[in-house]
Amino acid sequence: MQWRYKETVLVLSTLAFFATMAARLAISPVVPAITDEFAVSNGVVGVGLTGMWMAYFVSQFPSGVLADRFGERLIILVAVGGTAVMSLLIALSPLFAVFVLATVLLGGVAGLHYSVATTLLTRTYDDIGTAIGFHNSGGPAAGLVVPVLAAWVGVRYGWRPAVALGAVIAVPIFALFAWRVRTTEPRRPDEPMRDRFELGPLVELLSRPEIAFTVCLAVAGAFVWQATSSFLPTFLVQYRGMSTTTAGTVFSAYFVVQAITQVGVGAASDRFGRDPATAGCMVLGVAGFAVLVAVPGRLAVAVAVLLFGTGLGWGGALIPRFMDALSEEEQGAGFGLVRTAYGVVGSLGSVVTGLLADVFGWAVSFGVLTALLALVFAALAANWALDLCY
Repeated sequence: MQWRYKETVLVLSTLAFFATMAARLAISPVVPAITDEFAVSNGVVGVGLTGMWMAYFVSQFPSGVLADRFGERLIILVAVGGTAVMSLLIALSPLFAVFVLATVLLGGVAGLHYSVATTLLTRTYDDIGTAIGFHNSGGPAAGLVVPVLAAWVGVRYGWRPAVALGAVIAVPIFALFAWRVRTTEPRRPDEPMRDRFELGPLVELLSRPEIAFTVCLAVAGAFVWQATSSFLPTFLVQYRGMSTTTAGTVFSAYFVVQAITQVGVGAASDRFGRDPATAGCMVLGVAGFAVLVAVPGRLAVAVAVLLFGTGLGWGGALIPRFMDALSEEEQGAGFGLVRTAYGVVGSLGSVVTGLLADVFGWAVSFGVLTALLALVFAALAANWALDLCY
């Protein structure tokens, strides 16, 4: 098959997503060394990491506005270049306050990428589910490679070189993107950006039944994804009795499954429809978590990871649902707005899941995640059965 320019855009956008995710994931494996150097608690470092993820989602809406004004290519370059700069600043932090500030800023600049790249791919491809699914695989791919690499570098050379891996990865990807991706024309180059932040139009967009319904589904999906990414290794150690090393291997396998199956989920949404593909993901997710919690044995864990790893790739099916509901003029800022809306609320998954585990135990905590996925399936089924047209 002849290589086309749109494949270049897709591959480099996916690599850009890999870079912005890699920088964020490089921090977690070396948290113990960071707490030792700065003489702070895990909870205090956790505040910085929570701020990073919140900033990541908050910046999604402004990124769309900026892309409409200046074009998608420039904003993606700012995201990848800013990721490199902030990773270096974290690695060179002389004080813990600088570390926290740089970590939050890392989340903010990294968050400029996703919504803008999704809009760029929507402008480039007709089968957007397949394209978005492939693009989404960049995040899980980073989850597979970077934590292991950062842990190894941290042990041998210290936490600062480990965190600096974010810059090492981002710089060549920045150069490739700048070299090979053409300038994109902005959609609204002359409209004052302050007009895009007026409350009335934002509320109107989010209150459209189809958008509001999809946001609610995405909130539940993001909540479960965030909780799983934060606590799956701990769950495996404390509830399933695995060693830390084995739990880490299973965690990497989870990202492998997501990276591989995201494309298939997106392709299924193009072929069979957004809602059937999303509902299928929910069924797989519910089955996977049920097996993980209730069925003993290593084989059960492997089956569970395959099931819920595929199911939590729901983004390849559900995210195109947003793009289908937005006009071409709305897709930049509009998708950024809805991603901020569902991402900020969904990011509470880590806090709530940890609290439930402390109070009621891991079975109840992960049972709640299972129930949320079942609720999404029920909502989709009701929407179809009652012909609600949401």
